[in-house]
Order: sequence, then structure tokens, then C-alpha cells
Amino acid sequence: MGDNYRGFSVTIEKLLEEKKYASLRDILTTINPADIALIFAEIQEEKLPLLFRLLPKELAAEAFVEMDEDMQEHLIRGFSDAELKAVVDELYVDDAVDIVEEMPANVVKRVLKQADPELRKMINEILKYPEDSAGSIMTTEYLSLRPQMTVEEAIKRIRRTCVDKETIYTCYVTDQNRTLIGMLSLKDLLVADDDDIVENIMETNVICVETHTDQEEVAQSLSKYNFMALPVVDKETRLVGIVTFDDAIDVIEEETTEDIEMMAAITPTDKPYLKTSVFEIWKKRIPWLLLLMISATFTTLIISSFESALAAQLVLTSFIPMIMGTGGNSGSQSSVTIIRGLSLDEIEFSDILRVIWKETRVAILCGLTLAVANFFKLILFEGVEVAISLTISLTLLITVLVAKVIGSSLPMLAKKIGFDPAVMASPLITTMVDALSLLVYFTTATALLNL
Repeated sequence: MGDNYRGFSVTIEKLLEEKKYASLRDILTTINPADIALIFAEIQEEKLPLLFRLLPKELAAEAFVEMDEDMQEHLIRGFSDAELKAVVDELYVDDAVDIVEEMPANVVKRVLKQADPELRKMINEILKYPEDSAGSIMTTEYLSLRPQMTVEEAIKRIRRTCVDKETIYTCYVTDQNRTLIGMLSLKDLLVADDDDIVENIMETNVICVETHTDQEEVAQSLSKYNFMALPVVDKETRLVGIVTFDDAIDVIEEETTEDIEMMAAITPTDKPYLKTSVFEIWKKRIPWLLLLMISATFTTLIISSFESALAAQLVLTSFIPMIMGTGGNSGSQSSVTIIRGLSLDEIEFSDILRVIWKETRVAILCGLTLAVANFFKLILFEGVEVAISLTISLTLLITVLVAKVIGSSLPMLAKKIGFDPAVMASPLITTMVDALSLLVYFTTATALLNL
């Protein structure tokens, strides 16, 4: 949290203590809802309900959406039924769904009880869709027009219904069965003549997604086409909702955070770090650490099986960390590049041979550069024998080649069989490459040095 928010919270708490409520209200109404949420996070919990009551109804709802779930739960528990209803009535459907999904059952019961029947029905409809699907993040508050409407009629409909819609910049054209047949922007309507027919000016090639489409794919589509919103249809192509760009940003942030955690061998969590208990962090990290520790025993077994070779040439031992580190770094470079390509749909499983061929050529160039540089470094600066220098340098070349092939192919194989490619990132790749690099090292040393 920035110092400016702490300073703001101190000022607000001082005004609160002095009971200057009018001044407080004037200040808060000039602040963006997202900033209000951050400021409130710095204020003592017992003072939050009173501060929240000072906000105008619409601003209160917008700020409430921006708060973390712990603050939302605290406020809900302190609300009267009338106050809770006032907030719920101002929420968009997708925001109400997000709150319901995160709250304990007793809090959810209160929220749904205060929601009007239509909102409650829409919330329940969205909750039926699978988690992380387009249906689970969409809103049902969109603008729909009929194809035979005139532009004048369409604009009148927008004026009449826009207050409750999340976005009015894109309008969707549906028939009497709610089948999506076209779309047009508000700009299209404003530049058209009043007596033009919607059907004649609408775009019929509508890009849409189905309710069960993965949310990450939805976010990528919004980014790809620079849409403000993306229509969501059911299997019969009936329009059931839209996903707006702000929801897509949330999805991208969530998916990126999840990938980063997976790549660092941490089970993903949706709680902020400072609000996650030590025990919860332990539970998220220890399974991966145990798995990686057990898998690292292969490294010990390989070293043990070549004890006689190490005994004959003890100098070989000092270069083990360099070879293992180089292999792990090489594999990580490839895996991170491929995982990014997979997440952006730049790479498909059908490209695996092309990817391996490209990474092989990159590995040869990188490996040769490292091998030559290492060879002369060992001879000129460390006085190592030519045969041993050649062994270590050749091992580097082969290790880089093996590491890059593994690092590029495993994420693609993981996605093909249904796993998150991010699982095949740095820790797991490094552990596998460590074992293989030692195997290559000792095999090469045994062959070249006659051990």
C-alpha cells in the first residue's frame, strides 16, 4: 500500500474523530471508487461501517466491488437489511456473482435475501455455469435491439434502458428467440439517419463465445479484437450475456498470477499474501517441495553410481554445480518461452516438431558458444588439463541441447494431456535436467578419460 493512501487514511480518521461528517463526505465523493477501497483498507475495521454510510449510494456500491472479500464480509455483517439491499440493488450482476462466490454461506443467504427476485434469478443462472467459464464471468445486463427497429427507435430504447446496463457502447441484435444475428456500436447509430433500419446497418459477422468457453480464451479474444465486450451464446446461438473488458482484465491478472505461482512450484491461491496465514502458505508450498526433493534423489543415485570415476578424477566434482546450473537455466529459458506462446495461442501441439527443431538449432549455437568459452577459460585461467577441459565443454554442449529440447517439449505435452503447461516450468524442468546433465557428464567423462 502506498504512503499516499496511508496519509489519506490518517486524514480521514482524524476528520471522523472530530465528527466532521460533511467534510468527509465531500472528500470521499471526489475520490475514485478503487482508491476509496485502498484507503479503507488502511482504516480500522470498526470505523468502516460509519465511513461507508457517508458515501452516496452509487459510489458506495462501486467502492464495495473494489474491496477485498474480507472487508466486504465485515461490512455486510455490519449492515442492516435496508443498507445491504441498497448496496445489492446498485450492483451489476457479474459483480454480485463474484461477491456471492467468495462469501460464507450465511453471508450469501443474507445477500440473496435482499436481492430483488430478478437479480436473484440472474445470479443463480450464472452460478450454474462451470468455474472459469465464460458463463461464470459474464453479465446478463446488455443492450439488445430488434432487426426491424429504426435507428430512432433503437436510440429511444437505449435511453430508456441504459441505466441498468453495464455497457451501452455495443448493442446486440437478436430475433424473437433471442438468437444473436448481428451487432452495431452506438457510434453506428449516431451517424445513421433516423429512418435507417437496424438490420441494414448492423454487422452480421459477429464474433462470440459459448457459455462453456474457458475464461482465459475469452480474455484473449477480447484482447485480440480490441472489443469493449464479447457476446456469450448458448449451444442454440441464443444470446445469454456479455463479458466486458474489465472482467477480462481480472481474468488475465488471475491467470497470470496462477501461472507465476505454478512456475515457482506453489499451489495457486486467490488470497493476498499478507492475508494468508503461515499454515496456509505451508500447505500450498510443501507438496511441491516434497515432490521436488524426492525427484532430486535421482541426482544422488547418479553421483553414487559414478563414485569410482569421481575418485579417479576429483577435479570433476568441482564443475558439477556449473554444469547443473547451466542445464537448468537453459531448460528454464525454453520452457518459459513456450509456456508464454501456449498461453497466447501462438503455439499449438501440432507445432511441436517445428518447435523442437528450432530449439535444437538454438541449443547448438548456445551450447557451442558456452563450450568454446568454457574450454579456453579452463585452460588459460584455471590450468585444467586439455582432456578434462574438453570433457567439461562437450558436456555443456550436450546438456544445453538436452535441456532445451526437454524445456520446449514438456509444456506442450502437458497441455495436450490436459495439464496446465505452467506446471512444467523452472523447478520441475531444473530437477529433471539436473539428473540428465549429471548422467551426460559422467558418461562423457568415462568415455573420454577412460575412467
